[in-house]
Amino acid sequence: MKTQNLDTKISLFKGKKIRKTFHENEWYFSAIDVVETLTDSANPRDYWFKMKTRVEDEEKLQLSTICRQLKLEAPDGKMRDTDCANTEGIFRIIQSIPSPKTEPFKRWLAKVGFERVQEIENPELATKRTRMLYRLKGYSDDWIEKRMRGIAIREELTDEWKKRGADENCDYEILTAEISKATFGLTPSEYKKHKGLKRENLRDHMDDFELIFNMLGERSSTEIHRNENSRGVKKLKADSKIGGKIAGNARKELEKKLGRSVVSKQNFLPKKLNKKLEGIF
Repeated sequence: MKTQNLDTKISLFKGKKIRKTFHENEWYFSAIDVVETLTDSANPRDYWFKMKTRVEDEEKLQLSTICRQLKLEAPDGKMRDTDCANTEGIFRIIQSIPSPKTEPFKRWLAKVGFERVQEIENPELATKRTRMLYRLKGYSDDWIEKRMRGIAIREELTDEWKKRGADENCDYEILTAEISKATFGLTPSEYKKHKGLKRENLRDHMDDFELIFNMLGERSSTEIHRNENSRGVKKLKADSKIGGKIAGNARKELEKKLGRSVVSKQNFLPKKLNKKLEGIF
């Protein structure tokens, strides 16, 4: 089991987005997102800053020591250090926020944390939960199967990167960009812009062919790492470029036969939030 940044997601509490990341076997939530959710403040960063100062002065409790700086995706799509706290820490923070939403938020927070504990004890629950969420969003079973396979291939690849000397915080993004550029001619950030995406997960907006070629590039890279017993970021980067090129060549051959580009502007952005999803994440 990975112990840091296993996954980063968006949770919903009554339609409000709360970023969270799995770190050291537990969920950590964005303190600023929690503040915004409970206070409806127009400037939650300023509210959080003033709140930390006030609580430290009045209660001798340093909220900053409860939090950890973990990387979460910012509105501009970049991963940035963010004040995050685990479930216990968030409980202590919200005690200092006067809000009628506090009690239902506590119940929601406990539910989210408990569900993750269940998934750790029985990983199959996590898989079933992910499939259910994609179905609720309107994805077809055929697409979901490809997406789930892609998730498994991605995890296998990042496991290899970790074992072979890559740092999750600074190298994974570079290596992923190498594969994507060689496979599709676009880095992930360029690809998201091409599809009109902002904070959304790029792979959740790929069609069948895009998912297939993405998997081919990543699976090829994994096998090259193993076959050549690659070590160090420089070699992993070279392997990733080759793995992506294998997928890129296959893509170009298909495009030549089809007479159109596989790299699509299509996305699965809903016109409005599916109310069934509220409270699930």
